Amino acid sequence: MKPQCALLVCFGLLGGSTPAQLSQFDVDLELVLAVDVSYSMEIDEQRAQRQGYVNAFLQPELVNAIEDGSIGKIAVTYVEWGGSAVQIMPWTLIDGPSTAGQFADALRQQPMRRISFTSISNTLAFSRNLFLASPFQGMRRVVDISGDGPNNSGVPVPVARNSTVAQGIVIDGLPIMLTRQDSASIPDLDAYYENCVIGGDGAFLLKVSDPGDFAEAILSKLIVEILGPNVSELQRFEPLLQRVDYRADYNCFVGEEMQERRIGQ
Repeated sequence: MKPQCALLVCFGLLGGSTPAQLSQFDVDLELVLAVDVSYSMEIDEQRAQRQGYVNAFLQPELVNAIEDGSIGKIAVTYVEWGGSAVQIMPWTLIDGPSTAGQFADALRQQPMRRISFTSISNTLAFSRNLFLASPFQGMRRVVDISGDGPNNSGVPVPVARNSTVAQGIVIDGLPIMLTRQDSASIPDLDAYYENCVIGGDGAFLLKVSDPGDFAEAILSKLIVEILGPNVSELQRFEPLLQRVDYRADYNCFVGEEMQERRIGQ
């Protein structure tokens, strides 16, 4: 790799100019990391989640997965979301330990934020636009979305999911199911993600039930996404990969209905 291309940023997304040659960069994977920072997440949980992503990109196991790809490069962007979404880290090329470390260091330095409401649908729409603006050409495109509650703002999630999958984008889920419960949470969030959120070839979810699980869950999930959609072949990850039964009668409007009841009180 050329040293000057160690960290490639899509300056066009940040208001600058984008060199024409960036659009020629092929990667194994374009990955949007969409991370929940809504007010239902406690600030210490947000810190644990952020640190989990920082630590993941410092692990040799993750870098090895990238380098084992047919191209040996991925492009990653980091988004924080609630009712709206904000791109925290621009599209970044990662092709080895140096670029992975630079990404982790830059992410660590970003300020913490919190955003009202929970709109998975708005976040998926935002992610689709990020792919359109990406200077990279990925063999696969994945949105990795974490969250601790159902959609309560924007269009219904199945509409956004179907629009996203129709563009060849895979949606994987990281439902955050901690022991505490509040007015915005549901007890079967993993089933909600299975039935209403994830989609596309090889889509899967991985549940977090304790703040101490963030680091292991995030690293494992990223490695599976980098290696590809054939998760059935990755036997060592099978205990972590969560699937629940698909139910045609599952109520994907549960979050919107809960919000209506809160407004009516």
